[in-house]
Amino acid sequence: MDDMTWDYILKFVIVGDAAVGKSCLLIRLTDDRFAASEPTLGVEFGSRLVSTTVGGQAKRVKVQCWDTAGTESFRSITRSYFRGAAGALLVYDVTRRETFEHATSWLSDLRTHADENVSIILVANKTDLCATEPTVLPQIQFGEAVYVMPEPAPEAGTPAPEQDATDSSAESGSKSTATPSGNISPPAKNDSAAPGRKLVPRAVSTLEGALFAKQHNLLYVETSAKEGWGVIDAFEQTARQILERVERGEFERRKPAGVNLAENKTKGGCC
Repeated sequence: MDDMTWDYILKFVIVGDAAVGKSCLLIRLTDDRFAASEPTLGVEFGSRLVSTTVGGQAKRVKVQCWDTAGTESFRSITRSYFRGAAGALLVYDVTRRETFEHATSWLSDLRTHADENVSIILVANKTDLCATEPTVLPQIQFGEAVYVMPEPAPEAGTPAPEQDATDSSAESGSKSTATPSGNISPPAKNDSAAPGRKLVPRAVSTLEGALFAKQHNLLYVETSAKEGWGVIDAFEQTARQILERVERGEFERRKPAGVNLAENKTKGGCC
């Protein structure tokens, strides 16, 4: 299929505090590379074709994405770019808890200024600082939410200790159980799993992020812009939800600025 052919054009915005990796996510999306970047002044723009499946049919979507500044001094400017957005990535840094705590404020801005049907995915970024491989996400159910971490591999020549199934996470070093508030006690890090570099502890657990997303009706993904983990998946998940809403007729009464059907399915240029 021609690279200049698509079925839909979707407007996305990337929001969140400064230095959470928004620009790096955009560069990973558009160029499939990692580049440390300076703080964004105002907004930056990029686009890419992504593929997804809706109702058993493959769809090609052109994502037009605005990366917005995360500093308070630019907030009034960046809010204007939320208008008409069909999709949004709400990003925080898993090693800086305050960026997660500020997600509520960013979410309020999105729901005030973006399209009323905007699809939002909560993005837990910089997971490469805490782990050597992508996170396996838990299945969240309200009432009782438990996330069991995989058992760490024993060191060579060391027999694996036997653990009772009722051991707490502090005793076993491998289980983490949610409290009623959704918080989680992360297991101790196995530094030997990261030769050549020191892993840092997570300030926000996988379960806590996933529960926040569930409570606010958001999608959820964990990413590393540096390693490329989950970045394309974040855009594909969100695009799929948007197109499912189109299929259900949620956009029938009016044509939002953030969702355009490419009637001729072929356009030239970048926009």
